[in-house]
Amino acid sequence: MKIHKGIVRITSNGSRPSYHNITDEVKKMIEESGVKDGICVVQSPHTTCSVIMEEFVHDTDFNGDEYLQVDLNRILDRIIPRELTDNMDYRYPGPKHLEFLLSLDTPEFPSEPGTILNGDAHLRASLFGASETFVISDGKIQIGSVGSIYFIDWDQNRSRERKCNVMIMGE
Repeated sequence: MKIHKGIVRITSNGSRPSYHNITDEVKKMIEESGVKDGICVVQSPHTTCSVIMEEFVHDTDFNGDEYLQVDLNRILDRIIPRELTDNMDYRYPGPKHLEFLLSLDTPEFPSEPGTILNGDAHLRASLFGASETFVISDGKIQIGSVGSIYFIDWDQNRSRERKCNVMIMGE
């Protein structure tokens, strides 16, 4: 049994959900691993990020976002509107959690209350999940001819450096 680990590093845009097509990076890691038959787990360690498999769409809007992503964002904006103030219907972050987050004051968690108004990002990430598992057969990831792997940062409050874990296991 071979086990190969890697990290894909991503910078979110911070002004709208960030979709990053990481398919090529994952395929390269699979090739480098030498695994012919096994599985590949792609996982976000961030609570406001998701990993999904979706069709690659060639058409993009003026921001460079693929049409399926734009459509998904439009639907999600109706279901889970962006948390812009603490006067919305969201109970997150709550006084105890806010105190905890503000006490961290690190580059990843700056002591800026406005950046913590991201209950919408947490809910979206919960819906879509933090990981996907893919089958590897004959050294190739089984995602079909149009399937792509996307890392999504749902947080729209600031640009951040993110990472995506990849683990490949098999023979």
